[in-house]
Amino acid sequence: MKIKWFGHSCFLLTSESGVKVLTDPFNNQVGYRLPVVEADIVTTSHGHYDHNYIQVVNGKFKHLDKPGVFEQDGIRITGVSTFHDEVQGAKRGKNIIYIFDIDGLRICHCGDLGYVPSKEQAAVIGRIDILLLPVGGIFTVNTDEAMKVMELLKPKLTIPMHFRTPRLLFPLNGVDKFLSAAGITGQEAYANRQEIDVTPDSLGILPRIIVFNYE
Repeated sequence: MKIKWFGHSCFLLTSESGVKVLTDPFNNQVGYRLPVVEADIVTTSHGHYDHNYIQVVNGKFKHLDKPGVFEQDGIRITGVSTFHDEVQGAKRGKNIIYIFDIDGLRICHCGDLGYVPSKEQAAVIGRIDILLLPVGGIFTVNTDEAMKVMELLKPKLTIPMHFRTPRLLFPLNGVDKFLSAAGITGQEAYANRQEIDVTPDSLGILPRIIVFNYE
């Protein structure tokens, strides 16, 4: 499976058979270059402009924006209802965590998760191989909370998202504070590329946290 980051919370997951899943596409108010991409499946974690701009996607695709269990093009997708804040959605509404079963891997996209899920919610989410985790705080979990989410779900690989970069047009914290909390110094977590190939076997030799480049 290939994982490609377009910036913010937008990833393209491409299975070995060529099925393409796009997560949380954003509009031109975010600052990153708009992705030019076709997809078979598009998931949006919630209705904010930096996560739900499906108009940017080419081709005929299945749009998922609700909790539940779905089967599409040989991929099993589980949407778990959560919240965008620590007060059960009173500030920013609901959020959907999506879990994708692709090529023997379980990938969890947290969307704009705003709190640390309960153990009961973690049990619903289940085993996770790859965690796509917001770490920029302010509108999502902060550094300490992101660390707790990672400890709760126990992924083999964590890919930070939704953090400050030179392209982003609104305030978030950078990724360095999260890396420092995880005991990572220097450049060891930086992939220096936008896309990687991952298999169940390669997870054992990849770093436990990888920071992607963007276009």
